[in-house]
Amino acid sequence: MRNQAEKAAAFRALHFRDGAFIIPNPWDAGTARLLAHLGFEALATTSAGYAFSIGQKDNTVGRERMMEHVRAIVEATDLPVSADLENGFGDDPGTVAETFRLAVATGLAGASVEDSTGRPDEPIYDHGLAVERVRAATDVARSVPFTVTARCENYLVGRPDLEDTIRRLQAYQEAGADVLYAPGLRTREDIAEVVRSVDRPVNVVMGLQGVQLSLAELSEIGVKRISVGSALSRAALGAFLRAAREMREQGTFNFAADAVPYRDLGEMFDA
Repeated sequence: MRNQAEKAAAFRALHFRDGAFIIPNPWDAGTARLLAHLGFEALATTSAGYAFSIGQKDNTVGRERMMEHVRAIVEATDLPVSADLENGFGDDPGTVAETFRLAVATGLAGASVEDSTGRPDEPIYDHGLAVERVRAATDVARSVPFTVTARCENYLVGRPDLEDTIRRLQAYQEAGADVLYAPGLRTREDIAEVVRSVDRPVNVVMGLQGVQLSLAELSEIGVKRISVGSALSRAALGAFLRAAREMREQGTFNFAADAVPYRDLGEMFDA
């Protein structure tokens, strides 16, 4: 098994080779191992996917339980893992710094911090505070090899303001962020404008409603990292609900024809 520094270095290097790479989002140790078995080079956690798996809404899992979860993902494979740490589990920069200290201790190779408050009346942190929160995360991360991703959540909270999004990402870059991310961008042109406007690797999420571009298309634009957020977990839950509804409403069991064979899963987890 590689140590944390080796994983962190390998993760950082993925962002600086030619083209983009896909970083899929498992929601537990089992799905992490399956993704590693398929040959992916790094993993990212999904706060929403994990919350759904324990019967909760996104942004309702506390910091202590989330740290237990990300540690389980880290320990499940030899791949570098970047964690979705939501907004750092608090408003003030000191809380963000403590969250990142705890995150580093789990063995992660990186983590993200959002500028979303979680409050509908004021969904995005004031620009100055948002920058200080990113700086708090990056100050902690500089003590070890660790990739900090700064997220601008404008588009996810109903503020599709590209100019403000770019201004924030540029400020987060200056605050020390290693990777920049604005989930929910709606067009190829918007993605390209973000890439042109910053000097750090850009992460783009696929699997949301709206623009759908391939790995090749995103690489051509200049994107370096592609995640899928909660999409894999929602796809799995979609299959689960279709099967359950078939049983409940029709009394049939045809869904099993599409199930992964028991033996195949046993072989994958035995590898």
